[in-house]
Amino acid sequence: MAEIKDRENALIMDTTQGQVVIELYPDLAPGHVARIKELAREGAYDGVVFHRVIDGFMAQTGDVKFGKTGSKDFNPGRAGMGGSDKPDLKAEFSNANHGRGACSMARAQNPNSANSQFFICFDDASFLNRQYTVWGQVIEGMENVDKIKRGEPVQDPDKIVSLKVAADVAA
Repeated sequence: MAEIKDRENALIMDTTQGQVVIELYPDLAPGHVARIKELAREGAYDGVVFHRVIDGFMAQTGDVKFGKTGSKDFNPGRAGMGGSDKPDLKAEFSNANHGRGACSMARAQNPNSANSQFFICFDDASFLNRQYTVWGQVIEGMENVDKIKRGEPVQDPDKIVSLKVAADVAA
């Protein structure tokens, strides 16, 4: 596994395509990092599908309401329309680049509407810079992100099997 400098600020995401390690950026996006870690520690992301995956752009997931397989509200037709029961987040835009492996928060038109959904960039998406909050970077397993099934919506989507803060996993 990748060398993780700060286990409290790294995520281990097991997907149906393999493991992905994400370094978090608490200095850049403290509110977003805190929310991702809070939801991860609650198990909210476990079983959530990648509902919108666009080749050459990004893989989106994190709808913990309608996108969580096995939950009472799971609805593949509505995946991508929900979030958590927590309040929306204030934007934390920065000059961080939306390059390959960048992890950024999805949102609606309102810049302060990010909640639980996020995306991982396949390629350069710098046109999103300063409009979406970058909160992390894939440091290992990008080849597994590359294997995620494409679609809008995705038929028989891949999913997050588990998303854990590295500090909570035996090293």
